[in-house]
Amino acid sequence: NEIKESGLRGRGGGGFPTWQKWESCRNANGNPKYLVCNCDEGDPGAYMDRSLLEGNPHLVLEGMLIGAYTIGSQEGYIYVRHEYPWAWANAGIAINQAREMGLLGENILGTGFSFDIDIARGGGAFVCGESTALVASLEGRMGEPRDKQHLHTVESGLWEKPTNLNNVETWANVPIIINNGAEWYSKIGTEGSKGTKIFSLVGKVKNTGLVEVPMGISLREIVYDIGGGTPNGTKIKAIQTGGPSGGCIPSSMLDIPVDFDELTKVGSMMGSGGMIVMDEKTCMVDVARYFVKFLKDESCGKCLPCREGLKRMDEILTDIIEGNGSEEQIELLHELALVMKDASLCGLGKTAPNSVLSTLQYFRDEYEAHVIDKKCPAGVCKDLITYSINADACTGCGACKRNCPYEAIEGERRKPHVIILDLCQKCGSCMDVCKFNAVVIS
Repeated sequence: NEIKESGLRGRGGGGFPTWQKWESCRNANGNPKYLVCNCDEGDPGAYMDRSLLEGNPHLVLEGMLIGAYTIGSQEGYIYVRHEYPWAWANAGIAINQAREMGLLGENILGTGFSFDIDIARGGGAFVCGESTALVASLEGRMGEPRDKQHLHTVESGLWEKPTNLNNVETWANVPIIINNGAEWYSKIGTEGSKGTKIFSLVGKVKNTGLVEVPMGISLREIVYDIGGGTPNGTKIKAIQTGGPSGGCIPSSMLDIPVDFDELTKVGSMMGSGGMIVMDEKTCMVDVARYFVKFLKDESCGKCLPCREGLKRMDEILTDIIEGNGSEEQIELLHELALVMKDASLCGLGKTAPNSVLSTLQYFRDEYEAHVIDKKCPAGVCKDLITYSINADACTGCGACKRNCPYEAIEGERRKPHVIILDLCQKCGSCMDVCKFNAVVIS
């Protein structure tokens, strides 16, 4: 009842009420029942779960013990991403310490309740963060998702037995709720999203790192009051939340509250807690292509809509940023994205088009500039930009010429220099070293 009244929702991305998942697993037919802690955190730049498992693994173990007692489980697993050696090591130390204290194992503290935890290491596949793919990996099979339309993991999970799976941050919230009470916890956050959330704040922001904030705080407060704004005072263009499967929120929406429901309404998601700040020098078409390519490489390839949809979207976005795109391709991108959301097998495929859909919705003008004007407004896409030197600003110091790795700049000392376009590879070295802002992109 404490977990139910607290309003705790899963912190792994879906935001499903924790108590409902626990109750479904407890009432499911079949024994034994398994508990799983998901630490397969695959979002680029996100390390919330890693930090918790490295810094306070006993909090996670305590949460799993409470969950096991509630559900009636005697066996649990912590599934740790292969790239997290310290999280794996520290969790192992904590488990051994708990066993030595009689807090794990047979007949815990003479109560007649038995529960133990083992650690499993994943192979680094992003798709294994999805519950059914994670279960398959735990069983020693290929980490591929399965259709959850008829059976969920709480009914038939690990070795076809009822399995309750929560991520690291969700388990870490449980002891805090039990110690302080559901009433205390439920006062934090919003009506539909209680408690706090840890975010990994990265990108074009002064103060990067992990931040824990109450649900309902605005994006503006996170980016400016905590993050300190952009390093050079440049204008923020967008905030990307939810990892590769999330969406891009324009700066005009910085005042929306950060919770499960509000982020979903604007085409993004909470995800596990990744938050990337982007300024005016960020090309939104290039951002969409980056995430689509990442997900294409990480897709298990089991279902056609995800496999072929991501491949085709990557091809179209590549055409657009290379100057070979058309207006018809923009419409095809949108159509492909909608088909993937409807027809893909698992959550990865259904949310994979979010970066494309959100950038098309809020930054369509950038797509049109790429395909109609053959220009990249942010000056990022190399095939659509040209470097030149403003003769009025150039002092002839020679810094650009000395630092050009392709010898594409000529000119005499103390006289304006010139970029030889046939040799220029658009690496940007000249712009980086020019102290007089004489190098311009058009």
